Amino acid sequence: MQSKANTLLASLLSSQRESIRDPLWKDIHLSAQMKRVLSVPCVQKLGRIKQLGPTFHLYPGAVHTRLDHSLGVYYVSSQILIGLLKQATGSHADTPFTEEGMNTFLCASLLHDIGHFPYAHSLKELPLKSHEEIAGDLIEGDEQLRAAILEAGLDPAKVAAIIDENRANQEEEIALYRSLLSGALDPDKLDYLNRDAFFCGVPYGMQDVSYITDKLVVAERHIALLEQALPSVEHLLFSKYLMYRNVYWHKTTRSATAMIKKALLLALSEKRLNAEQLYTLDDEQFSLLGKDISPLFSLVRDNQLYPCRYEKPFERGSAWERGALGLAERTRFEQELADRLGVPSHHLVIDIPEPISFESDIPILTEDGSVSSFALLDQIFSHDIGRVFTKSLRKFRIFTHPSITTKDLERVLES
Repeated sequence: MQSKANTLLASLLSSQRESIRDPLWKDIHLSAQMKRVLSVPCVQKLGRIKQLGPTFHLYPGAVHTRLDHSLGVYYVSSQILIGLLKQATGSHADTPFTEEGMNTFLCASLLHDIGHFPYAHSLKELPLKSHEEIAGDLIEGDEQLRAAILEAGLDPAKVAAIIDENRANQEEEIALYRSLLSGALDPDKLDYLNRDAFFCGVPYGMQDVSYITDKLVVAERHIALLEQALPSVEHLLFSKYLMYRNVYWHKTTRSATAMIKKALLLALSEKRLNAEQLYTLDDEQFSLLGKDISPLFSLVRDNQLYPCRYEKPFERGSAWERGALGLAERTRFEQELADRLGVPSHHLVIDIPEPISFESDIPILTEDGSVSSFALLDQIFSHDIGRVFTKSLRKFRIFTHPSITTKDLERVLES
């Protein structure tokens, strides 16, 4: 008689009869039902949104899309499930997974980014819904998507609950999948670090994904990593730091995103735009909408980005820099500087990246069979190292129209 894990593994593998070619993972296998979910218009919209927004101005190859990434997350999620089931089979341990639960998790992995609109990650400070909340609304409210999920024999509410933690669902299996989709070694991170590095043409983000997925286990009803694979967490954290330093928070990328954020903030505050208008847009629609909102949109589109005229490490900044942390305070300070320079408000943008963590709380299954935390076992990463990484990345910058010189800005800052 087959074990439960064996039965689930056979069912998972036999259902994945469709194939999509991916430049990173090669053949991605999925079921016919998941392929129908993929074909729904609100999912296909992700193919018209660049994964890294304006980063292609810095790395021209970075034109991959959120649809590419979503398929990649689906692939890594399936590899994680296969690895966990193999571990359970080899150890004769019970598995907390069910066939419906695994398919629900795979569906959530495929749909985890459907709430994204252009620049969504860069606009967290603005009064907008999170992309997780928008995803949940679409999964339960879009008729075509809901019908495709139901046709796959799944509950849309459970799919939404895995993506959006604010949706009520106390089932233990759903909570396990939620932690898997948003954990330290989650499929989202394992795909985007590899994919972004691949398309940018840089080596920093590459992870040994197959090794990691083979070393994940279920221990004490939580996803844990075997102790022998602990260096893979260190590798991921180093990679994350290097990708932020060289790609995500490069000053060229920060200039573009700060300019767009400034334009949207002004439009929202002046009631020339409402948040709901943004949530269904793709890149082209976003650009067309922006033409009527602010000249900053056209400047970013044409790669006419504002140069950085002032840069300091944020945490070592002056009192007025720290005082500009809040969005309202920053906006007032931008207006004050613009007035003193005698230029329009949109000629000057202050940028302060959000806080970022380089710590991990993933449980580690030690060689003696006990479960410990990564922080207790790791000899390299610590709270202090994480703070050093954050300090080196987080800069207070002022970007200005090219007509404003560094001397002009220094003059008004010192006065």
